[in-house]
Amino acid sequence: MKLALSMLCENPERRTGLSTLWPEFVRHALGQYPEVRWVVFAGPRQPWEVDDRGVEVVRDFPANDRRWARLRADHFSVAAVARARGTAALLTVGFMPARTAGLPIVMHVFSLHHRRSGGFGALYRRWASARGLRRASLVIVNSQWTAAQLGVIAAPVLVSPEGVAHERFQPDGRRGADGLPPGYLLWVSNFYRYKRAGLAVAAYARLPAELRRRFPLVMAGGDWEGGLERARQTAETLGVGADVIFPGWLPDAALPGLYRGARAHLLPTAEETFGRSVAEAMACGCPCVLQNLPVLREVAGEAALFVDFTDVAAAAAMLRSVCVDDALVAKLGELGRMRAQRFRFDVLARERVGEILRVLGKARP
Repeated sequence: MKLALSMLCENPERRTGLSTLWPEFVRHALGQYPEVRWVVFAGPRQPWEVDDRGVEVVRDFPANDRRWARLRADHFSVAAVARARGTAALLTVGFMPARTAGLPIVMHVFSLHHRRSGGFGALYRRWASARGLRRASLVIVNSQWTAAQLGVIAAPVLVSPEGVAHERFQPDGRRGADGLPPGYLLWVSNFYRYKRAGLAVAAYARLPAELRRRFPLVMAGGDWEGGLERARQTAETLGVGADVIFPGWLPDAALPGLYRGARAHLLPTAEETFGRSVAEAMACGCPCVLQNLPVLREVAGEAALFVDFTDVAAAAAMLRSVCVDDALVAKLGELGRMRAQRFRFDVLARERVGEILRVLGKARP
């Protein structure tokens, strides 16, 4: 049988967690369920790393670098093409197509912050999400916290945590990245507003100058709506511009070394549905200092430090502790490595494809 996956919602000019999730998901699904083949809808310029005869890649429709054309394709064309290619269901992110061509829809929910934001894009996502939660054959979320936010919905819900590519994200290997000094505090993400890069800079600026010289703050990620420049300006305004490094968005291959070379990974985010960077950092033995959110506690448990980054003095004290306490850093690194073993792509593929087949009435005997 065949399953279809639309990853057109990704912008090929901006790498995100989904950019790496889908190839890893399909790669491991092929190993777990060789009887299931895949039809993947990707934009003409979207990277796709899985070269396997069990995967057909359809590049007839635009990705999210052409937003309106992508929405039209996802809602009115993709399902019909998937059906014509013999697929039994279509996997989407956050929406139910307006025209399903009779295919069951498996909707992934990876983001909820649109519920509290404004603008047409957020309005559309609220409509698309609510419609999908009423009509999808299966909803897949990546944490218990996310499932709880959905409330009572019509569709069955599978909670399936994110995976980590442990063959890449591991403690052994190169430490650091080209052009970076040894040992640093690490913030890594696209510069979305909800990631609150400015709070990381504000807490860092409270550290003594000697600690800032020993542990510069590396903020690696791509710009989004001027967020990179705002972070630069915050660093300059607070007098720590010389201690904050902005290397841009580094290639995926550089990320494991980036985590391994860090003293700690900082995540002052306002909201997550999982927090992939936390799992990847822990897998590399990198301690984490995280915003005190229920979902991040669900992911990291006792293997991380938690603080409210809006309390700048408390966040600075937490950063100081990881800078000066080698025993604490070693303990968190070891706890994180053990915790990260919970998050595996082979488990993710088995859970998600297995549940899809069960919903379709095609589960293995």
